Amino acid sequence: MAVFEKSDKRTCYCAELSAKNVGERVCLMGWVQRQRDLGSLIFIDLRDRTGIVQLAFDENTDKAIFADAFSARSEFVLCAKGVVRHRGEGAVNKNIPTGEIEVAVDEFKILSKAQTPPFEIVENSEVKSELRLKHRYLDLRRPDLSRNILERSKIVKIVRDYYAENGFLDIETPVLVKPTPEGARDYLVPSRVHPGSFYALPQSPQIYKQILMVSGFDRYFQIAKCFRDEDLRADRQPEFTQIDTEMSFVTEDDVMNMHEGFLKRLFKEYMGIEMTEPFVRLTWRECMDRFGSDKPDMRFGFELCNISDEVRDCGFKVFSGAVEAGGSVRAINVKGAADKFSRKEIDALVEFVKTYKAKGLAWYKNNNGEVTSSYAKFLTDEENARILTKLGVEAGDVVFIVADRDKIVFDALGALRCEVAKKLGILKKDEFKFLWVTEFPLFEYDEEEGRYYAMHHPFTAPMDEDIVLLDTDRGAVRAKAYDIVLNGTELGGGSIRIHDAEIQKKMFECLGLDEEAQQNKFGFLLEAFKYGTPPHGGLAFGLDRLVMLILGLDDIRDVIAFPKVQNASELMSMCPAPTDEKALEELCIAVVKGEDKE
Repeated sequence: MAVFEKSDKRTCYCAELSAKNVGERVCLMGWVQRQRDLGSLIFIDLRDRTGIVQLAFDENTDKAIFADAFSARSEFVLCAKGVVRHRGEGAVNKNIPTGEIEVAVDEFKILSKAQTPPFEIVENSEVKSELRLKHRYLDLRRPDLSRNILERSKIVKIVRDYYAENGFLDIETPVLVKPTPEGARDYLVPSRVHPGSFYALPQSPQIYKQILMVSGFDRYFQIAKCFRDEDLRADRQPEFTQIDTEMSFVTEDDVMNMHEGFLKRLFKEYMGIEMTEPFVRLTWRECMDRFGSDKPDMRFGFELCNISDEVRDCGFKVFSGAVEAGGSVRAINVKGAADKFSRKEIDALVEFVKTYKAKGLAWYKNNNGEVTSSYAKFLTDEENARILTKLGVEAGDVVFIVADRDKIVFDALGALRCEVAKKLGILKKDEFKFLWVTEFPLFEYDEEEGRYYAMHHPFTAPMDEDIVLLDTDRGAVRAKAYDIVLNGTELGGGSIRIHDAEIQKKMFECLGLDEEAQQNKFGFLLEAFKYGTPPHGGLAFGLDRLVMLILGLDDIRDVIAFPKVQNASELMSMCPAPTDEKALEELCIAVVKGEDKE
């Protein structure tokens, strides 16, 4: 291998070259994508992060250089110097941006040799993800994955530019923080200096950014790393990145308008999409009633319709019994799709809703006059007619009905409308529908534990007119909270925070924290609130999710350089991993094996 010298200065990236550079002398660095030996001619496709350019070696090339080019193999690292020239007649490659030109090489170095990689470095690889993640450094060389990381960087620059231009200060908050009592499980970090005590990795910078508002930094943002020890999904990782913000002296509208402005700027600058209309705003209650979800996909209809009044006195106990028990009966009418769902496909949808704890799925299909139904025979003609009239059913429609407790009905039908849309193929990745969801419940009730939890977090302010309900009807208290949703995915969420120490204490009491627990866990926040706290609120976007959706991808791992897999491990470095006994002794920690624990 040749020595990399001071004179070896790259002049440009591979894909930056074009016909306008013909005649220029260039120095390129990169990896061998492919070498083609044609006897008296050798061509090497040289790849870097921008793309590919062809290197040419012919009868005019120095024999030693020609021999080195002959020995180059896939993924060798090269330094090549030469003159840009037009390709020969009939040799233009219209499939790549540099297809009109090539570089006639007169200086050449192999900087590093490579073994044959375990998979080919090509776009849209079909190699199993486990193998690609094991060799992530090779996977990241693939053009599509490399492009994702580059595009993410461009999006982050727009983030920083927008918030800086609007007076936000980029301030870092600690990564070693106090363990939190609410929300997802913390990742704990033992302290060597304080044996038996632990830091936590932050689930968000929430408390610190609120204290920054108390400190007078009235507009804060941060590209913040956050950590949650929770089960993974396609759009979730144990460590993730937030665009985290906070503002003082603001209302809900102020915060939403500011961040709506960011999204409009992002889509215009990055995607060339002009969004002039205000984003739709719906209350949480309306979202649940219409779509069965607090993050509905607004690209299609199939809205829920409550038919409880039409069936509350019917003879079909599945319907009337649900209403009598305090639940509801709701339906979706999929217009004009009766011929798209066979009986076998409907049976599959029945099983689908059962995964959301629904006992079953009633259905009605009018396939241009041919009527079939799972429930019609149990109802009178008049009862059937009332349902069809309420739903606006016409020839060609198919209806799906779930009867149960409201939560189950919403969960099942909310997921079903999306599943139906997928099966009908009506979801377009290049269509973007934003929605603000407002007025969330402040609390949600856990039936297993028999107590209330904060739906967002314990620092969210109740709506002013609902404060009186904190003592009498906590389930009815609405929050000054808002989520931003894109195509059925929550992009971010935030709220106006509690800035009154007494209301904050009351909130803690509602969550079952007595005075001692409040002081132990949040005493420093309550103390800070004694010294003049401005009204404040904020929002955090999930950067990884945002990039994933903008790029039209289905897996969040494709926009993260070194992601974790389903069991929260990282296959390349094989972490987490055991540590040695000496390190554990220094931390005063003993590892208990599974059988010993039992």
